[in-house]
Amino acid sequence: MRHQILTLEEARAQPFWRRPIFLLMLMAAAMPIAFFTWSALLNNFVIEAAGFTGVEIGWLHTVREIPGFLAIGVIALLMLFREQVLGVVALGMLGAATAITAWFPSFGGILTITMLSSIGFHYFETVNQSLQLQWIDKKRAPQMLGWIMSVGSAAALVSYGLLVLTWKAFDLSYNLVYMIAGGTTLAIAIFCFFAYPQFESPEPQLKQFVLRRRYWLYYALQFMAGARRQIFTVFAAFMMVERFGFEVHEVTALFLINYVANIFFAPLMGKAVAIWGERRALAFEYVGLICVFLAYGGIYFFGWGVVLAATLYVVDHLFFALAFALKTYFQKIADPQDIAPTAAVAFTINHIAAVFLPALLGYLWVVSPGAVFGLAAAMASVSLMLALLIPRHPEKGNETVLSRVVAHAAQ
Repeated sequence: MRHQILTLEEARAQPFWRRPIFLLMLMAAAMPIAFFTWSALLNNFVIEAAGFTGVEIGWLHTVREIPGFLAIGVIALLMLFREQVLGVVALGMLGAATAITAWFPSFGGILTITMLSSIGFHYFETVNQSLQLQWIDKKRAPQMLGWIMSVGSAAALVSYGLLVLTWKAFDLSYNLVYMIAGGTTLAIAIFCFFAYPQFESPEPQLKQFVLRRRYWLYYALQFMAGARRQIFTVFAAFMMVERFGFEVHEVTALFLINYVANIFFAPLMGKAVAIWGERRALAFEYVGLICVFLAYGGIYFFGWGVVLAATLYVVDHLFFALAFALKTYFQKIADPQDIAPTAAVAFTINHIAAVFLPALLGYLWVVSPGAVFGLAAAMASVSLMLALLIPRHPEKGNETVLSRVVAHAAQ
């Protein structure tokens, strides 16, 4: 089948549902249906089906992050496929792998299916981030990225809401829920493949490895974000199950609250980034995360209760939503043709720590869970210091507050 190819200017004449921004929103809705349903059930599923402890959950997330570390392979695939096609196919792979997750309830089986779904998820996210920055105008990017995040949160909200309402009422099985969620994402991916023309970005993308010295601050922030995110992703929800005995519908209710909040706050955060600038937005995020992670540690060191833990989990998630300021920072400093290859490089950098950190911290978790969250607070502190190097108005030639000083000294 040969797809129609349209420039972004030509796409404006299409019905709204066939324009690039609608496709981005549709894919943003499809991804969390599979991925976040998988996440909501994961801790209970692996504990009940395979008797996981902190050690096994650490290894699981290490395996899950390997495809993220190998996201640089997207550059090679772009020599064979258009970005849009690759993104939709990866989304379908995520859906298909999620659908069969419960068919293999053993340590080896869970790791294998997790690897497959993770390839789909990370390659989709790499391409999706690139397409967002290519298809959305710089001036509108913070607000539009906020709205796209809001749409994704709404889809997650529907998924989690159905889980909360039906899990106990209808005594659902892990297999049925995974099949429905993964199948829905797969069906949307198939629709996206056949229903949309191919959109041509205004700037042809380089199909080669790109690693530029002037992007060093962006790379450093990506590395720290990946390391810090692992602790939240792996151990915050695991804590709710292991320490406080949360059941599936209770864990899902926490996710539900998160995404209700994001529906309303994500567009506001987009406006805040547009007004404050990336430096202030990211600094605000990192200061908040330092406080949250220190409070997580207090739960273990001082025996603070479940209400505080649940509250911190929601607040934690809201702070992480500001991370799209990192995307708009890169969009402002990047050469337009660098966006696709740098998205792949950035995803690999983001996942360097993710390959080994969950497994190592799994062993630390067994000894001192509070120390794990103390380490996360330290990582957030490093991120804060890096964020303060972002200029108020970043652009090419003014990538950091040091850029003009260095350029002046060189003259």
